[in-house]
Order: sequence, then structure tokens, then C-alpha cells
Amino acid sequence: MKILFYDAAMYDKKSFDKTLEQFPDVEITYQEIDISVKTVSLAKGYDAICAFVNSDLSSPVIKALSDIGIKLILLRCAGFNNVDLEEATRCGMTVLRVPGYSPEAVAEHAMTLALAVNRHLHKSYIKVRENNFSLVGLTGINFYQKTAGIVGTGKIGSAMCRICRGFGMKVIAYDMYPNKDLDFVEYKSLEEVLKQSDLISLHCPLTEETHHLINKDTISMMKPNVVLVNTSRGALVNTEDMIQGIRENRFFGVGLDVYEEEGPNVFENREDQLLEHSVTARLLSFPNVIVTSHQAFLTEEALAAISEVTLQNAMDYENGSIKDVNRVK
Repeated sequence: MKILFYDAAMYDKKSFDKTLEQFPDVEITYQEIDISVKTVSLAKGYDAICAFVNSDLSSPVIKALSDIGIKLILLRCAGFNNVDLEEATRCGMTVLRVPGYSPEAVAEHAMTLALAVNRHLHKSYIKVRENNFSLVGLTGINFYQKTAGIVGTGKIGSAMCRICRGFGMKVIAYDMYPNKDLDFVEYKSLEEVLKQSDLISLHCPLTEETHHLINKDTISMMKPNVVLVNTSRGALVNTEDMIQGIRENRFFGVGLDVYEEEGPNVFENREDQLLEHSVTARLLSFPNVIVTSHQAFLTEEALAAISEVTLQNAMDYENGSIKDVNRVK
């Protein structure tokens, strides 16, 4: 099977090349450019394409892929809200993803953001580099014996629950389908979780119901000086409402690995550009906000798991062991 990888970074190549040793019947070509209607033609002659979480797999792109004979779309990620599944079904295309690779990697990054913004590590790092050893402006809070509110307790949310418990926190959670294995977690309504938590961490999928789950109304329910972390999907949070909440000193700190405007920024080097009218620039202007570049998944263990599952998906499709179209559901 010949697979064309779009938007391939160096860490992708390193990880997949190592995993290829287990899949001698797979041939990969890497392209740094991402997929679009203009770049679909690069996939002519291939059996499948592999895309990432921010790749454009809208209806026009899928139609163009179908026109050149592509029947399989591999996603080397868990998210698939960037894929027009209805169009893929109409075109008779199969879409396969990696539903779980390293939930601990994402959960650990979520706690990293919470700790960093709480203890002002982004500020203290810069100050010390300038030989400024003053402690002014660096006071944090103890997480020990505070309440962690986890919104969504799938694999990643469950891992975050266990981490928070390890910090000596009381853990409460909201999920339509409670995880019975988390016997130390007290499930409550979303409103109760928002009202009672000192740390709120979002770990739910982006759906019509969860779009802008965090908005001016839900922010008004939160405790003063709450720490908010989002490593799930940017559109879970209404950015304008969050910015207003930051200005009104509703948050002690905000840690974001995802945000609504991240599309043009994710994995790109834009250091020579002025982001004058950018929501991202506005977020970065606040001293109690840390933004990272959609990197929560980025550990060696997670990359190895992504590589193995993606290539196994390709071989399962090739061998006919996958019968259902669009197994992402």
C-alpha cells in the first residue's frame, strides 16, 4: 500500500519510519505541505492519504480525492471534526482514526499548564533570565485539598482525575456517562462542577451540545480566581466571553493548548509576522494566560502508538478486515 502523508513534520517521519519496520508492505511518501483542493493532485497514484487534526478534509477536498481514486483516509489523530463524513460516505471512502494513543500524555500536559499558570512559571523563567530574582507577582495557590472539576471522563479525563487525586485534591466531575472505575470521583451536574471547582479542566469532545460550553453564563457560575485549562478542542470555549472574564479578573489563570483561532497557527512558525488583529495575540497579552501550540499529545510514547495504530488501520483495510465505512464514529 502506498500512502501519501500530508503536513508531515520531522517527528512524524522519525516515528513512522521506525514503525515501518513492522509493516514491510507499506510505502510512505512525506509531504510538508498540508492537504487542500490545490494539493490533492499530489495524491494521484497513491492508495491512501494520511492527514492530521487540522487538515482540511471538507467536502470539496474529499470529492477531489475521490476523483483521483483515493478510497482511504487515514487520520493520525483522534479528532475528526475537520472531516466531512457525509461526503466521505457518498464517495464510498473509508475514514480511519487513532481513537486512543496516550491519554496520559494529554492529561499530564493539562496538569503542566495548570501548575505553570498557577505558579507563574512563564513569568519567573523570563525574569530570572534577565537576572531579576524578585518574587513580586509570583504568588500561587496550593492545589492540595482544593477541588478539581473534570468535564468529561473518557480516557484522558480519567487520567486527569487520577493525577489530581495524586495531588491530594478532591475530584468532582461531569459526564453524561460516568466512569464506574473512578470510585474516588464524585459526579455532579455541570453547574455544580463549575460552582465548586478551584481547577476546571476540559476533556470532552466537540459536538453541537458542547460547542461554547464555556461562555459568559457558565463563567459567571465559576468561583472567583478559578484556574481553567483546555487541552481538548478550542471551540469548547467562547473566546470572546473568556477574554471578558479574564479582564473582569474572574480567573486566577488560564492554560490553553487549544483555542478557537488556532487553525492558521497550529504547528506553524509565525515569529516574523505581526498578529495585530489576532485573538491569539490578545490572549498572549494577559499575564495570567499560557498558550501552547496544540502539543499535549507530543510524547515519544504517544507518537509510537499513533504510528502503529495508523499503519495497522491501513493494513486492516487492505486485508479486508474493516468492513464499515467511516469507522471514526
